[in-house]
Amino acid sequence: MKNYQRFLLTLAIGFTALAAQFVFHSATIAFYIIAITGGIIAIQMFIGMIETLRSGKYGVDILAITAIVATLAVGQYWASLVVLIMLTGGDSLEDYASRQASKELQALLSHSPQLAHVVRGTEIRDCKSEDVQIHDIVLVKPGELVPVDGVIKEGRTTVDESSLTGESLPVEKGIGDEVMSGSLNGDQAFRFKVTKVAADSQYQLLVKLVKESAEKPAKFVRLADRYAVPFTLIAYFIGGLAWFLSKDPVRFSEVLVVASPCPLILAAPVALVAGMSRSSRNGIVVKNGTTLEKLAAAKSFSFDKTGTITEGQLYIDHLSYTDDYTEKTFLQLVASAEQESSHVIARSIVREAKKAKLTLLPVTNLEEFTGQGVVCTIDGKEVKVGKSTFIGKKDVRRLENEVAVFVAVDGIFVGHLTMKDQLRKEARTTMDELRAEGVQSIHLLTGDKKAVANEIAQRVGIDVVHADCLPQEKIQFIKEIKANERPTVMVGDGVNDAPALSIADVGIAMGAHGSTAASESADVVILKDDLSKVAQAVQISKRTMVVAKQSVLIGIAICCILMLIASFGIIPTLLGAALQELIDTVAILSALRARKDSR
Repeated sequence: MKNYQRFLLTLAIGFTALAAQFVFHSATIAFYIIAITGGIIAIQMFIGMIETLRSGKYGVDILAITAIVATLAVGQYWASLVVLIMLTGGDSLEDYASRQASKELQALLSHSPQLAHVVRGTEIRDCKSEDVQIHDIVLVKPGELVPVDGVIKEGRTTVDESSLTGESLPVEKGIGDEVMSGSLNGDQAFRFKVTKVAADSQYQLLVKLVKESAEKPAKFVRLADRYAVPFTLIAYFIGGLAWFLSKDPVRFSEVLVVASPCPLILAAPVALVAGMSRSSRNGIVVKNGTTLEKLAAAKSFSFDKTGTITEGQLYIDHLSYTDDYTEKTFLQLVASAEQESSHVIARSIVREAKKAKLTLLPVTNLEEFTGQGVVCTIDGKEVKVGKSTFIGKKDVRRLENEVAVFVAVDGIFVGHLTMKDQLRKEARTTMDELRAEGVQSIHLLTGDKKAVANEIAQRVGIDVVHADCLPQEKIQFIKEIKANERPTVMVGDGVNDAPALSIADVGIAMGAHGSTAASESADVVILKDDLSKVAQAVQISKRTMVVAKQSVLIGIAICCILMLIASFGIIPTLLGAALQELIDTVAILSALRARKDSR
């Protein structure tokens, strides 16, 4: 039975008991109606409490059970009814508050793209989005959701990506631009080539993250439950002492009735869900409440360089090629080989070629080697593009501090190009904001040469540089971070960052252009291409944890004050039961402050 149904049933039983006593003038029947109802609910709560204890957690249900039994034992059955109504009503209120707090997250699920118009020759067939295959051509009509990820091949339009990136303004898209599943098309139709099947598309990734955020409980919720041990002992001590001194067992029930467990079982989880909701609204998907807690306490950060500290918008600094090529034909060859790669260097080369209005050549037998380069066939010739070691070029010492891409055709070296990083304009500010939030040390982990890495680190204010890092070396560095610098956070965007993101206490993926592997390995995904969102995620986490702790402690403080007052017999059991709702409301409203964007 759902909580709201249990609440409505309790109300119905309450009205029946009222009718029995005041219409039919039978206090005995009213007592038994409430006693049977209270007994059933108390048994259900007792079973739930045992299951909670078996799972290694501590709960405060025993207080509520004792309050129901105590009030019934001393004949205060109307107080028992009010306690029952408050408990079932509090559970219903918790469900409502959680639904309200997480509505931005759940909005992703309600807009899942279901239908795709697949173009086959001159025929257009409607099929389910999960049946669409890579390289299919799909038509998107005005006002429709994009079913899967792809690249526009025909048409221009504007799309609304607000549910994915948090960007409120529509984004213009044309030929060669990427479109993400779940984005809403404007008033112009377009056709695109599918690059990812539905299961791997951006939208389904976000849906997966939303489901994970709902399924994984936060450590702080368990810590809040552990407040139950001293709180329960205090309640029993005050109630027992009042009973002993007054020689009146009613005094014991009066104390326990106001010992509301709701601040402990409601405030923390509602605050954490509210914090995740606020994060999502700002383009930051947090997978679970534990991540919020760790981010709030983070002492060290490690950043990848390319695509994270830098924009992922490299530009070509110099071209060098043999006499068989011109500047345009050489750039055309390199861009054609890199056109289907998701690596930031490849994307930048293709962008530069399009800017020069070069037509990309068709490629076959394309194969990408992570961290090394690509090999493909163009015009019947094998073309290799990548690192010097990948193509077999040895004498490159003068380029060792440059971002260089080497090219070989049929095993013969034909040239290279060098590229420069575009530093993110918000990078320096982000580092300053992290330090202002209490981060003790910031590291740069990159596969680039030391000279390049040192220059970038100096410009943005990073403390420690680890250059020439392979993925396994990044993992080792994170593992060796000392206990006094934990929790530690890793921020990256590429496939090679995925293991490091997974091994860190908190992994943050720059998901706007980053790889699916990085996003799936991370605990937090930044949906907007903005590094300052990292600092904002920390700020939201700190605010959420402050609100969660405040809400728990405020509720406990109110309960303790009311227990002391009730111990002198000032608060009758019926009034004390009604005051529980006040405590519940204060705790929940306090926890919902975590949704607000103001700090």
